[in-house]
Amino acid sequence: MRIGLGVSIVTAIVTLIVVSRLRIPVVPDHEPVTVRHVWRSFPVSLRWLLVSDVFIRTCDALVDVFLVLYAINVGGVGAPAFGLLIAIQALTTIVVQVPAAHIAERAGKKPFVTATFIAFALFPIAVVLANSYAWLVIAFIVGGLRELGEPARKALIVDFAAPALRGRVVGLYYLCRSVAIAPAAFVGGLLWRVSPALPFYVAGPIGVCGVLAFVMTVKE
Repeated sequence: MRIGLGVSIVTAIVTLIVVSRLRIPVVPDHEPVTVRHVWRSFPVSLRWLLVSDVFIRTCDALVDVFLVLYAINVGGVGAPAFGLLIAIQALTTIVVQVPAAHIAERAGKKPFVTATFIAFALFPIAVVLANSYAWLVIAFIVGGLRELGEPARKALIVDFAAPALRGRVVGLYYLCRSVAIAPAAFVGGLLWRVSPALPFYVAGPIGVCGVLAFVMTVKE
C-alpha cells in the first residue's frame, strides 16, 4: 500500500506538470450563462444518452465495491489471483480501446457505445455465474470490454453539445449522472445483506434497461 501510494503521488506530480503546460484560451461570455440555460441546450439525444448512462452506471455501482468481497469471500479466490483478474481486465481495456476509438471515428460511434453498454450489463451476471477461476477470467475480460466504446461515448457528448457551451455541457452531464447514481452503492449494500449474489443479479437487468434506452432513443 505504501509503495502504491508513493507511485500515485509521483504520477500525480507528473500529471500536474503536463497539465500546467497546456494553454487554452479563455473566451468570456457575452451574457450570463446559468445551469438552466445549459440544460436547455441539451438536445434530445444527449438527454437520452444521459438517461441510458445513468442506468448503466447504476448497474456498475451496485456491484463495483463488492467485486473483491464476492471473489475472495464467496468465490474463494486468493488476493493475488484477484489481482491477476484485475490485470487481465486492464490489459483487455488497453488492447481494445485505442483501435476501437480510431474505428469509431470512421464507422460511427453508436455501435461501439452499444457494445460498451452491453458489456456493462453482462459483467455482473458473468461474475456471479462463474463457477471456476477460468470462467472468472472470461468474466473479467468482459469487464475490460466495458471501456471499448468509452472514447466514443465521450465524443458523442461533445458532438451533441453546443460549441460555445461544451465545457459546461460536459460538466453538467457528469454532475447529473453522479448525483443520480450516488445511492447505488448503498442499495447494493442492502441487497448484499440479503444475499451476496443479489446485487449482481439486480445489476444485470438494470444494465439491460440502459442498453435498450440507448439503442432505441439516441441518434448519432
